[in-house]
Amino acid sequence: MAALAGAAALHAAPAVLALAAPRRRFAPTLAGTGRADHVALTFDDGPNPTSTPKMLQLLADRGVTATFFLVGANVARHPRLAAEIAAAGHELAVHGLHHKLLLRYSPRRVADHLARAHELVATAAGTPPRFFRPPYGVLSSAAWAAAHRLGMRTVLWTTWGRDWTAQATGSAVYRTVARDLRGGGTILLHDTASDTAAPESWRATLAAVPTILDLCQDAGWKVGPLHDHGLPDPR
Repeated sequence: MAALAGAAALHAAPAVLALAAPRRRFAPTLAGTGRADHVALTFDDGPNPTSTPKMLQLLADRGVTATFFLVGANVARHPRLAAEIAAAGHELAVHGLHHKLLLRYSPRRVADHLARAHELVATAAGTPPRFFRPPYGVLSSAAWAAAHRLGMRTVLWTTWGRDWTAQATGSAVYRTVARDLRGGGTILLHDTASDTAAPESWRATLAAVPTILDLCQDAGWKVGPLHDHGLPDPR
């Protein structure tokens, strides 16, 4: 029993880094802290044919590229849309095979899920993904190890918009991001709604992104994907 308890604790130990304060203090690279003159813009949970094209058009109009952490099952349902994200110059990354808490799964199942998601995203992008973000930002030892074996660096975020709630508005998402945003930061937003998010919450994100980009421009920060953020190469 003691051995089982110890194994479970080891499996779950990285989950504490889902909390912002421990992550920023003890694991800045995991948090996505990069070059001081750059801000990484990232979106989770897609692709979705209703909302993702609208975000792509907004980013194209502003001349900005970003990193899209895609759910493998969504890529399987919408492979052409995933490929369109990459063709527009954005970086594709892995957000799991399903939007499920990875602590629920055995190490073997985690490895199998991430391998399949990696394959789906690599096919859509035409190149192997370099970055992984676990659903809900909750990391397990098994997920970290599986991502590492696949050549992916795990990256969470330094600031988020809390844009998945039914109460989210463009101004509220902007204020929440801006409160903790610094040069070198990584922003977490959502280009679509997961099963646990408010169905139309992505509209608040769409409204907030222009003002977030304006803030970064006024501060002199270049906005772009994680591969331009100055993080150590995962391979």
